[in-house]
Amino acid sequence: MAKQPNILLFVTDDHGQWASGPYRNRELRTPNLDRLAATGVVMENAFTPTPVCSPARASLLTGLTPSQHGIHDYIAMRFDRRDWLAGLQTLPQLLQKAGYRTGMCGKWHLGNEDRPAAGFDSWFSIGSAYPVHHCGTREFCQQGRMATLRGYVDDIIAERAAQFLQHPDERPFFLLVGLFAPHSPRDGHPLRFVEQYRDADFVDIPWGETYRFGELAWESLGVDRRHEREHLAQYYAAVAHVDENVGRLLELLEDAGQRQNTLVVYTSDHGLNCGHHGVWGKGNGTLPLNVLEESIRVPLILSWPGVLPAGARREEMVDHLDLFQTLVAAAGVRPPPNAEFAGESHLPLLQDAAAGSSWRTVQFGEYGPVRMARTRTHKLVRRFPNGPHELFDLAADPRENRNVIDDDGYRVQAERLSGLTEQYFGRYTAAGKSGLLGAALPQHNMTEAWRP
Repeated sequence: MAKQPNILLFVTDDHGQWASGPYRNRELRTPNLDRLAATGVVMENAFTPTPVCSPARASLLTGLTPSQHGIHDYIAMRFDRRDWLAGLQTLPQLLQKAGYRTGMCGKWHLGNEDRPAAGFDSWFSIGSAYPVHHCGTREFCQQGRMATLRGYVDDIIAERAAQFLQHPDERPFFLLVGLFAPHSPRDGHPLRFVEQYRDADFVDIPWGETYRFGELAWESLGVDRRHEREHLAQYYAAVAHVDENVGRLLELLEDAGQRQNTLVVYTSDHGLNCGHHGVWGKGNGTLPLNVLEESIRVPLILSWPGVLPAGARREEMVDHLDLFQTLVAAAGVRPPPNAEFAGESHLPLLQDAAAGSSWRTVQFGEYGPVRMARTRTHKLVRRFPNGPHELFDLAADPRENRNVIDDDGYRVQAERLSGLTEQYFGRYTAAGKSGLLGAALPQHNMTEAWRP
């Protein structure tokens, strides 16, 4: 294995796993993600620890569960600009101490974006002014100074990322590229992409579904169903635009002769429903909060020529907690010794086909007072303190239409997963930071995980 490879980490926003060529979408054209997959490994069953922005990003950068780092919902900048990761050792901090040149370009969403976060030598963020529109004039933060720029947000981010990659330096680099698309709003994307999808059939959208286990929340209700096809065309255009910018940066690496010694990772903070189950949105697209498959599944592609196999696909269940450990291991860095980590490096999975025999068989997740345990065949959803709870037989009911929590034939399965959930969060919860504490925790915004 090469020592201290460069690490280029793409983290997009609201990119459902289903919405790309490597995950078999039949209409979306993503040639650069396809190329990345062809030169690397596609994780077929990759999940987010939490189906909403800020806690998912915090877990990826700390290796900790939300009930360990204490961020349980998206952080509204107008509500609180504190440093939510203060006191925690993050991935960029660990790599910076190990001799890496570290950079961040794009969306941060873990506190005040108008000043550089700890661990970054280079900082360019979209700034703390939310909401963000995909094209127009806005302030960005560059090394702690605000600069007014105009254009497509992701093009501006990619340009600054390109400048980082082209900067002469002998040290290995770590670059986090937080492309904003395909997050809402569902408009304003480049017309040259939108027009490609306005006549699409959207054959990968299960039309006509309705949500059976609660009410649609603000994000779902904000979609005009009379123009649903236009929203989809815009979403597909957003993914295509992301793909273009990914390709631009990959080409720079290749031109500089750095591709062979660079681990490139593409993922998203969480998934998204675009009409799936009748929902538009992620975990907060419904009340009570959901952990639908489309909300929790994320793309995860890792490419490292000469080190990882090309064109491989792995079936094991992995998440961002594992990705943290994987990047730390690839860099030859040890995680902080004083923390309890739920994740495990999946480098052995990527390099040895036989390594999956000992990999875990249960995937856990949470969103505030909601906790999930998922196997290949069943998913338990528990909402504290009083429910409603759900159990889905994913083998017989992959669209999660029938709640079998009260069926006698599933009682043993429900009790087993419930016990495993208690064991998991009993181990991976820090004092005073559990998502079950609700109103006792610092509030990130005025809704979702804190709503009665």
